Amino acid sequence: MLTPLHTTSDDHRIAKLAAFAIALHMLEAVIPSPLPGVKPGLANIVTLYVLYQYGFATAAWVSILRVFASSLLLGQFLSPGFALSLAGAALSLGVLYVAMFLPKQWFGPLSLSVLAAFAHIAGQLLVVRLWLIPHAGLSYLIPVFALAALIFGAINGVITARLLQHQPLNESTPAS
Repeated sequence: MLTPLHTTSDDHRIAKLAAFAIALHMLEAVIPSPLPGVKPGLANIVTLYVLYQYGFATAAWVSILRVFASSLLLGQFLSPGFALSLAGAALSLGVLYVAMFLPKQWFGPLSLSVLAAFAHIAGQLLVVRLWLIPHAGLSYLIPVFALAALIFGAINGVITARLLQHQPLNESTPAS
């Protein structure tokens, strides 16, 4: 006997937004990278947009679902790549949660995107240092990854700000 699954409109919204983030992540996976580990983080645009439109809980669901589903689709579930992606997403979400309490007039989509990008790369580098390459020489790569986080975080923040200009913010979100 099958048990009926009752879904809500919030479940449907999260599924649609996560599917969009997954599609962007999959697109990004086929784009060649000049430096291993450096990607533009296009799916993070969706996470930041969702944070502003629907709040932190929905953004967290979308981000974590994207990590799990993308790793399954790419055949990387429970691999080092999955661990890196999950660590980056988790630390990024943690920073975004804290950033929700910062003054809105000084911290908008651009600055939150840059903060999240730095947190994402920090989470990944932490996993690499503690698990994959426990060598101090890894610290020489920090400026390269930090520059990439700054550039891509700023670009993604500008894109998110543009998207938000065309959408009224929901009244119930903490970003409003």
